[in-house]
Amino acid sequence: MPQVTHSGRGPARGGVRHDGPMDLEPYRGELVAYCYRMLGSFHEAEDLVQETMLRAWKARERYDASRASVRTWLYRIATNVCLTALEGRARRPLPSGLGAPSEDPGAPLTPALDIPWLQPFPDARYDIEARADLRLALVAALQWLPARQRAVLVLREVLEFSAAEVAEQLGTTVAAVNSSLQRARAALARVGDPAELPEPDDAGARDVVRQYARAFEAADVPALVRLLTDAAVLEMPPVPLWYRGRRDYGLFLERVFAMRGTHWLTRPLTAGGQPALAAYAPAPDGGHRLHTLQVFTVGAGRIARNVVFADPRVFAAFGLPGEISAEKSGSGR
Repeated sequence: MPQVTHSGRGPARGGVRHDGPMDLEPYRGELVAYCYRMLGSFHEAEDLVQETMLRAWKARERYDASRASVRTWLYRIATNVCLTALEGRARRPLPSGLGAPSEDPGAPLTPALDIPWLQPFPDARYDIEARADLRLALVAALQWLPARQRAVLVLREVLEFSAAEVAEQLGTTVAAVNSSLQRARAALARVGDPAELPEPDDAGARDVVRQYARAFEAADVPALVRLLTDAAVLEMPPVPLWYRGRRDYGLFLERVFAMRGTHWLTRPLTAGGQPALAAYAPAPDGGHRLHTLQVFTVGAGRIARNVVFADPRVFAAFGLPGEISAEKSGSGR
């Protein structure tokens, strides 16, 4: 039976010998990232990778190292698992993908729990070398593509498999893969090119979010608004409404602080390579309770988008404690 050999942080791309057991575990992290790009759900991605590993283990005696590396073989299995899971599924959106922005900062915050919302990717859970392609904007854009086009685009342009390898993984021809890739590129161009966004790990972006965290902890709305672009977007899944522009963004924050009080605490983290923070609201008993996870897009020294998650499943995926004290906060002051 074959054994994967690898060195460094990531698995080898084809280092296979036939003198020991097959080790699939080194591929888990990158497979979870792949399934996340396909499904837009971290929880489903983990489940589908578990299914992929189980299928691979059951089929290990039929694996032929002369035809493909273990990595390529695993991606073929994972792709089939994802395509099956996506059959008959609606896309996972963000609120801004469902309609026009709200013009009422006082509108009721009614969750739409029947919508399968896009989820962020918790970076700390897996050691993955590149995270730019896990950005919310890109994963949201991918959701507009038919499932097979989505797979072709990710396998070819994100994971850099050859057209021949992708054809093998999808059970099709190189010509069909190239045609699907062209259609996928054209479709993404119609919904906006996420590649035009700045790199999420930019030091300037992190500094802007640190300033935002300090102002947020102080409930300083004017300072927060100064950090926004003119057309900044605020959206809050599972609440379907969203806001565009500094004015409505600021008015909504005034509403939040009026409802939840001042003297918040925050903790910095990253989601899909993007700067993020966990926000803790002051509690009546004097503690601070988890309120939201906020994921930022920063461009030209200003915050262009803030996607605010209030889903307990998202909190659990990021391993966020439900309560923290002032001593355990970390806004980066």
